[in-house]
Amino acid sequence: MRPIILISAAAMLAVSPVSVLAGSSKGCPPGLAKKQNGCLPPGQAKKIYGRGDRLTGDYVLIRNPGRYGLDRDETYYRMGDYVYRVDRDTRKVLDLIGAVAGILN
Repeated sequence: MRPIILISAAAMLAVSPVSVLAGSSKGCPPGLAKKQNGCLPPGQAKKIYGRGDRLTGDYVLIRNPGRYGLDRDETYYRMGDYVYRVDRDTRKVLDLIGAVAGILN
């Protein structure tokens, strides 16, 4: 009886790391994968301004945009983790440039 317990305990220990690795996938959940929005949760996707939206709220003007490889003659704002090219007069979003980490670094 004792060898059966030892064999079953060894088998459980051998299988447990495999199950931990299988469950720790950092991929996109199936529901978000279908949305084609870069795996963004719905609450985060609503926070992103689209082309034609008026920029309101807490935003930071990017001074000297040429320093970051952006067009010097355009106006850019940072809001949260995103950089937007906006019309100077109306503050309407002309383009979503991308995430801050990719531009300002």
